[in-house]
Amino acid sequence: MLKLYYATGTCALATYITLEEAGADYTAERLSFKDNQQNSLDYLAINPKGRVPALVTDRGVLTETPAMLAYLAQVFPKAKLAPLDDPFDFAQVQSFNSYLCSTVHINHAHKMRGARWATQESSFADMKAKVPQTMAACFSLMEQKMFRGPWVMGEQFTICDPYLYTLSTWLEGDSVDINATPKIADHFKRMSDRPAVRKVMDAQKA
Repeated sequence: MLKLYYATGTCALATYITLEEAGADYTAERLSFKDNQQNSLDYLAINPKGRVPALVTDRGVLTETPAMLAYLAQVFPKAKLAPLDDPFDFAQVQSFNSYLCSTVHINHAHKMRGARWATQESSFADMKAKVPQTMAACFSLMEQKMFRGPWVMGEQFTICDPYLYTLSTWLEGDSVDINATPKIADHFKRMSDRPAVRKVMDAQKA
């Protein structure tokens, strides 16, 4: 039994969807950022970083979305969520997910997490103002140079798809029009219709 700790509106959605796509036996526990539960002593004992997601396995706790997605793809090979038999193709999956983690997510975080990088209020405002531009640039690059279609890596659905979908859900709040990237907009619609995605999104509303 796997256990996912998550919060709504966060990158944890990617792992949540992947657990469902993989057919995993899991439970999911929601943390309230409003109540600062991510910094509670109980949760810090699980993930000292005070972040979500965290995935509890029979061998210990995993953190960081790309690591969790790669782990699930390998633990549930029958789900065919990554090209596990081809080291180069698998590395390309990892490359895409690493870009989402290290660049796109960080650009988004500048909107409300400025205190991680600066101390002056003026700096926070400047970082926030830049977010629509940086996020639009990231999605334009992915649309033109990285997205193969119809899924991120081509014909096969992979762990890249729930992750891209998750970050796509942030675009409206970042004042970015997803329709400026029509292939990714189509991807978002098709992801929204997948049974696993609908189930997870409904569960988060409960």
